Amino acid sequence: MEKGLRKVAADLWPGISMRRIRLGAGILNQTPLDWRGNVQRICQALDEARRQGVQVLCLPELCLTGYGCEDMFLAPHVWRTAWQQLQTVVPQTRGLLATIGLPLSMGNGVYNAICVAVDGQIAGFVCKRHLAGDGLHYEPRWFREWPAGQQTRYSADGGDWPTGDLLFDCEGVLIGFEICEDAWVADRPGAEMARHGVDIILNPSASHFAFGKHQVRQRFVQDGSRAFGCGYVYANLCGNEAGRAIYDGGALLAAGGQMLAMGPRFSFQDVDVVSAVLDVDVLRTRRAAVHSLSADLTGRASGRIIRVSAAAAFDQTAASVTAVADEPRDTAEAGAVWSESDEFVHAEALGLHDYLRKTRSRGFVVSMSGGADSSACAVLIRGMVERGLQDLGAAGLRRRLSYIPDLATAETAADFMQVLFAGVYQSTRNSSETTRAAAAGVTSAVGGRYHEISVEETVERYTQLVQQMIGRPLSWQTDDAALQNIQARSRSPGVWMLANVSGSLLLATSNRSEAAVGYATMDGDTSGGLSPLAGIDKSFLRRWLRQMETCGVRGMAPLPALHLVNAQQPTAELRPEASGQTDESDLMPYDVLERIEELAIRDRLSPREIVSELQSAGLQQTAEKIIEWVRRFFVLWSRNQWKRERFAPSFHLDDRNLDPRSWCRFPILSGGFSWELQQLQAEDKPTEN
Repeated sequence: MEKGLRKVAADLWPGISMRRIRLGAGILNQTPLDWRGNVQRICQALDEARRQGVQVLCLPELCLTGYGCEDMFLAPHVWRTAWQQLQTVVPQTRGLLATIGLPLSMGNGVYNAICVAVDGQIAGFVCKRHLAGDGLHYEPRWFREWPAGQQTRYSADGGDWPTGDLLFDCEGVLIGFEICEDAWVADRPGAEMARHGVDIILNPSASHFAFGKHQVRQRFVQDGSRAFGCGYVYANLCGNEAGRAIYDGGALLAAGGQMLAMGPRFSFQDVDVVSAVLDVDVLRTRRAAVHSLSADLTGRASGRIIRVSAAAAFDQTAASVTAVADEPRDTAEAGAVWSESDEFVHAEALGLHDYLRKTRSRGFVVSMSGGADSSACAVLIRGMVERGLQDLGAAGLRRRLSYIPDLATAETAADFMQVLFAGVYQSTRNSSETTRAAAAGVTSAVGGRYHEISVEETVERYTQLVQQMIGRPLSWQTDDAALQNIQARSRSPGVWMLANVSGSLLLATSNRSEAAVGYATMDGDTSGGLSPLAGIDKSFLRRWLRQMETCGVRGMAPLPALHLVNAQQPTAELRPEASGQTDESDLMPYDVLERIEELAIRDRLSPREIVSELQSAGLQQTAEKIIEWVRRFFVLWSRNQWKRERFAPSFHLDDRNLDPRSWCRFPILSGGFSWELQQLQAEDKPTEN
């Protein structure tokens, strides 16, 4: 097989004195176990790469199966099907050296592998050396780490291919791999490859979005290309692939410390290819001048270097290689720094869009309370439509959502919103004109359909039934929580029914600050099939809504109607108006709550340590009040783990989500920090002289 891959270099590289290679990075929106769709999009990327004159194409990690297959990576039929589908893809790599990610079963384990295909044939397999096992990543649950420097052969269907920690010599151009997490660790493989003179490092990744993370990627790509004296290609997924993680694309190509090209982020396109030309001779000249680069001349790497010919891939003149402009499309946009508010809107827009179409839902329904959370959901749905129109155009967005017949004539954002969004205000005797006006105003401003009903009769009927059962009247003095919760729960059946009748997706509106302390009614405001805000703090939402009212964000104009929401203090509006109920009076100031959550859950500090941190930060409160808030947080956190277990799936937008099914695990039953809190109370008591 390897002999068949070797040809005479002179036949392959006309104009060999100028080794200019067009590198490409593919951006794919894949879906776990969508075999037909995933293969189709891979082949589309291969076609686009050929159209651009790309010779070496890097595609994202596990792009054949989808990255988020979870425990199905342990299923033998998944390995077998992935192998079968690979046989469909490999012949389509004619004229290219391309990477295709898939799980590979060998010996007693499964490996996160990259198939290196050259001009329609398998050249070998490279396996991931460092597995991501923190945050929402659970790769060590499914895969084995590949030992550095080890090679073997993989046999299947009568074939036999080199496998493991490999480098590929393509007509004298040395290509190596860092697979996603490999580039994030301290001892990244690129440093060792640089000692062997690697010319190009390909990084197939599935790197989920988090605020500010793209700048980190840019640094390790650009700095890696400088430190290792090589060309570097980073390819990433884009979209809401499996339900929770959102991938932002943003392909990167660099050489010798200079960025050559950058791909779009948060794109609604299913497939994109970003390419740039690398002059290998110029790169080597610059590398020779970097005296800090050491060399390994022992020959120990010879066993891991696979020599292959890229016959059709590299059989292009210098003119054909440079036929496509090297500058990235929309250079300023691709390289611009995004604020958290910008990233929030576009990540949520992409997440909502993919969740909508991949579940084949016909729109969204939101129970509009007139407050910040439900209003934020409405604005984000509008952002989804506007980004869809920007990326796909009206005709493209209609095709993408062609299963929704009512969109057949939609042209404007308002047209799409009328079909895709319904807001419902459900009042009780404790609801105010302020919140009613805000719910109506925001729903109208984003272009949705507005409905208004009263659930007071339903609340009263349930109250009477329970009073009959227990033989006494319910009162706010003795039954506060029950009387609040029945109002929230009475809003759930009607809005669920509307979503069911229209085939739409009901969005739950709870945020992370509420999730931390269980300040939400289970089967009430937590009702929904998706909880897009459960990974976002209330304080962030309030700041973002004020920005959206006055100046908007990248790609989305302001919505002045949000002043109806921003002028209010957040309130559940479940007690009688005379009580003056607000969220912060029920709990504590949101900024304090969120700081305690950071210290307790992200930093894992004890109650005593958190009190000390808050005091040293200059919080203008008495020691008694700080202790009261810390105690309240830990008691509510422990008591309400069962609620977090039942929240609808949420999007991961930063690195401290509370979702126990994929991020922050905590026992449902526990001691509730009772000993720690007792110690805290004891320490606060004055000593007697």
